Amino acid sequence: MVDRTPTKQESPQKQFPLTTVGALVAHPNGKILIVRTTKWKGTWGVPGGKVDWGETLEEALLREFKEEVGLELTNVRFALLQEAVIDPQFVREAHFILVNYYALCENETITPNEEIETWAWVTPQQALEYPLNTYTRILVEDYLQREKTKV
Repeated sequence: MVDRTPTKQESPQKQFPLTTVGALVAHPNGKILIVRTTKWKGTWGVPGGKVDWGETLEEALLREFKEEVGLELTNVRFALLQEAVIDPQFVREAHFILVNYYALCENETITPNEEIETWAWVTPQQALEYPLNTYTRILVEDYLQREKTKV
């Protein structure tokens, strides 16, 4: 008989990456929303969160924005897929699949929930001057590149 007692490296229950959604949201004035949350150890990012069981990615994104900042999004479009594997920037040990979007919002009035510490509407260039988490920095840089190549 083989002993299958979990070792320190093994966890007694198999774990899987969590699927999350977030969006870089632009206002018609050209500014984007960035937030500092309780989740990313003092760095700035974009609103978003986990996808619930049975929920589509876009449904999760719209729900998370309504819950976290009180905004209704339009023109939601896929941006990037990223992965965060036990990243020390995050408040606890986690493995995320980050599904990033771009979207528009007509309203700049934020109604924050308890996760949002502060927020700012800034130009994409100004956002790069903030201490962004790695994934948001990549998202903003991609957004700037796409804007530059628009005809």
